[in-house]
Amino acid sequence: MENRKPVLGITMGDPASIGPEVAVKALLDSKVYEVCNPVLVGEADVFEQAIAFCGLDLKINRISKIADAKFEKGIADVFDLNYMNIADLKMGEITAEAGDVAFRTVVKNIELALAGEIDGTVTGPINKESIQKAGHVFAGHTEIYAHYTDTKKYGMLLVEENLRVIHVSTHVSLRQACDLVKKDRILDTISLIDDACKKLGVINPKIGVAGLNPHASDGGLFGWEEEQEILPAVQEALKRGFNVEGPIPADTLFPKAIGGVYDGCVAMYHDQGHIPFKTVGFNWDQSKGQMKSVRGVNITLGLPIIRTSVDHGTAMEIAGRGIASPDAMVLAIEYAAKLHKNKQDNQ
Repeated sequence: MENRKPVLGITMGDPASIGPEVAVKALLDSKVYEVCNPVLVGEADVFEQAIAFCGLDLKINRISKIADAKFEKGIADVFDLNYMNIADLKMGEITAEAGDVAFRTVVKNIELALAGEIDGTVTGPINKESIQKAGHVFAGHTEIYAHYTDTKKYGMLLVEENLRVIHVSTHVSLRQACDLVKKDRILDTISLIDDACKKLGVINPKIGVAGLNPHASDGGLFGWEEEQEILPAVQEALKRGFNVEGPIPADTLFPKAIGGVYDGCVAMYHDQGHIPFKTVGFNWDQSKGQMKSVRGVNITLGLPIIRTSVDHGTAMEIAGRGIASPDAMVLAIEYAAKLHKNKQDNQ
């Protein structure tokens, strides 16, 4: 198959957030057009507004079909959905109107990918409260993608340099998360991250599996999940040929992974994986009272289509000020392109 630059659909996220801003800023990074042909998906008026308040030298090319994209640096091709009147947009506010537009934009991007009109999808941040206000009962992007692609086994992979993290559970309460620490679920998660590491170019990835309890329960002193669920999952994974270790105390696992000991980490619940990940990727500027760099990519595993995303939120408090960092969006685009290339190479 001919090796070509993929066409990537990049959503604006919540139109009232920093999503449109980081998307248009990303198009000014030379690396983006080197690795892909980007198309913004969403409201052309919203992107145009973001270009204006950021003072960017970027023109909008409104399109209704991918074939009309120019793919030229300095011109933002926008698959214009016309779902909203920009006069109704309230920057920095959580509203049902913004949530509905954000949700419908994600669904349209999925449809474009499933139809083969684009080669991969990249998503800007959505606000879960806005989505819920609009009547769309989904916990986040991952669940939306799973539903609209009819995917049963899926996972969220976080990537930032040497640190690659997947979770046994994500958007549930901590009480529910403990109940979801089950052997079969852990085995599926190990399989997903092993496959993902290989797709990212890691040969024979070494996977570290975190314990649930402090000190991985210290031999049963602080809990039973390690002995009854996590260790049996690791032992079964070893039998199946995976290069895996665990359960490992989380406060030991993640520093070692950052140092390169492990190629991938299996976290038992959302915050166990997200806190070390964001500690590495998010850098706060104390003098300015704002983030100076926000890095890290979220990749949904198990889907029939490529989906990467920024791993930061909507940052409503700075929306419309032109100060949001596009670093994570550029990385998300690069990873989507990398996944497409590896997919082509293996066909």
